[in-house]
Amino acid sequence: MKRIRTMVIGLICIGLVVGYYYYLTHKAPSKDESEVTEVQKIILKDITGKSYPATPREVVKFYNRILLCYYNEEYTDEELRQLTEQALVLMDEELADNNPKEQYFQHVEEEVGVYRAKKRTIGNASVCDSNDVLFKTIENQEYAYVTASYFVRDEDGVAKTGQNYILRKDSENKWKILAFQLQEGVLDENE
Repeated sequence: MKRIRTMVIGLICIGLVVGYYYYLTHKAPSKDESEVTEVQKIILKDITGKSYPATPREVVKFYNRILLCYYNEEYTDEELRQLTEQALVLMDEELADNNPKEQYFQHVEEEVGVYRAKKRTIGNASVCDSNDVLFKTIENQEYAYVTASYFVRDEDGVAKTGQNYILRKDSENKWKILAFQLQEGVLDENE
């Protein structure tokens, strides 16, 4: 009798586990899970605190996610404003001072307009390997040099372009984008 009761309880437990597994694997995603866009994920990420990217490469990778949103995603004016604010957080104080918030927003808005008028999108963005990041110390300041490449699509096909990023470590030991430059011999966005 005791053995039968133990077997029945065991079968009920197994049935509950299997039923719960089935429920989890077949339930429809909630509205919150299915409606969060890449734009919203970037906007919601708190990069002012502990979630700030730890390495120069990670900073450029997060910046690339923002770029991909600028050129590929749909968003409201307010979301674009918030994306540009996230981008400014990644910038060195010197670069941010040369790109005041409203001026930077307008520049991005115009640049995106040019891309969309030419029906351009960025198909893929990649950052050099960790081993390819160059580190230098100049006058007691730490710098990192990171290369990124982009595949830009438009009506004429696909072209490869690249950016060279210079990052500098700030007083809080966070890597910030100091400057970036289009690589020579690649697609210019004003063509």
